[in-house]
Amino acid sequence: MNKIAIVGAGGFGREVKMLIDNINEVNKQFEIIGFYDDKEYPSDINGIPYLGKIEKLNEVDYPLNVTVSIGDPKTKKKIIENITNNNIGFPNLIHPSVILGRDNVKIGKGNIICAGVIITIDIEIEDFVILNLSCTVGHDTKIKKYSSFMPSVNISGEVLINDSVYVGTGAKIINLLEIGENTVIGAGAVVSKSLPANCTAVGIPAKPIKFHE
Repeated sequence: MNKIAIVGAGGFGREVKMLIDNINEVNKQFEIIGFYDDKEYPSDINGIPYLGKIEKLNEVDYPLNVTVSIGDPKTKKKIIENITNNNIGFPNLIHPSVILGRDNVKIGKGNIICAGVIITIDIEIEDFVILNLSCTVGHDTKIKKYSSFMPSVNISGEVLINDSVYVGTGAKIINLLEIGENTVIGAGAVVSKSLPANCTAVGIPAKPIKFHE
């Protein structure tokens, strides 16, 4: 089996441990060696050791898979950019229950796709994207790097989502829209018009309420 470490020992990191367990129940692929996190944790987290701060990954001298289980896109991007060790690989983790279209679906590396997700056809998902529980991604959609989608987000067809977008639980993005990079969409929002970069948008319909760097 391939050795794997989880970056992030918080709630989502522990859920990712469960996701890996579920993958192994169907096809044993991974041996979880532990958690890395810059916050100190007890030596044992749900039966898995805490191995120390994230910077220690740059000292690993053997092949190791790593999954970065951090929801905030900016934090996730910074962590990944600071892992410079050529021994580290970033596999996709796809729950066995995921419904994945067979026609022209491209998935990059380091993605976490949780239970109940549906990805249809003619879709591109780049790198280090999180699709949490029961999200749906419709036809001809492109999701760029580092974005995170919380549970039950619905993305309709022909949507372009740029880098480092965060979408809160239960939000809906209708078809033929573009979401600018670094934008945050609040929980339960309904996005019916394209959104610019670097904004926070909430409501039904979703409207920008502030802009940020």
